[in-house]
Amino acid sequence: MGANVGWGRLARGGLVLGLVALAGCGYAKRKDVDAQVAQLRTDMQGEIQAGDQALDGRVTGLDGRVNGLESRAAALEQELRSMRAEFNASIEELKGMLAFNVPVNFEFDSDQLRPTDHTVLQKFASVVKGYYPNAVVTVEGFTDPAGSRAYNLDLGRRRAESVKAFLVTEGLNGDVVKVVSYGEATDRQVVAGAQGPGGDGQQNRRVSLVIDYSGSPLMVTRPITD
Repeated sequence: MGANVGWGRLARGGLVLGLVALAGCGYAKRKDVDAQVAQLRTDMQGEIQAGDQALDGRVTGLDGRVNGLESRAAALEQELRSMRAEFNASIEELKGMLAFNVPVNFEFDSDQLRPTDHTVLQKFASVVKGYYPNAVVTVEGFTDPAGSRAYNLDLGRRRAESVKAFLVTEGLNGDVVKVVSYGEATDRQVVAGAQGPGGDGQQNRRVSLVIDYSGSPLMVTRPITD
């Protein structure tokens, strides 16, 4: 808008100079030149005011968007803090991703989701729908070290599939919910070597949830995860 006003001023300024020159040469009457100059001044003032109003409108609109993003960021922070406080979830921020370690565990040699884990998964689905609707969600499945590596990779996949099925019933798009199995991967065990029906083995029989929001336009404010 400012550029348009500037070019308008230059064009009209050139016309004024031309009229003044013509008046001096006797080709235009002074009163005609004066009238034209007065009209040009009126037009220029109108353009300046219109430009200012348009700029004010754009600034107001930008302020509204910034305030909206700040409000969403604050609401998201509250949601994440709630997940940590209510469910003892740990949330790690990666590059363009949020990794959720939630207390969703499985019984020995089972891929059935426990009813007690529904609430935390409902909360997770709510966060995704509210703040990352365009993101890809990956459900990572894990097992304890009991059994063969091949069997545990399959069991981890089935556990991830069970969680995906539940998230879809909570409104997530199945096309953007992916599953992957790490089986008994030693570098991802919560309690190294723990296995079997009792003891700490259940902590290794779990899933992890990852929100890949890189490139998602709806939530561009960096979430607070400490």
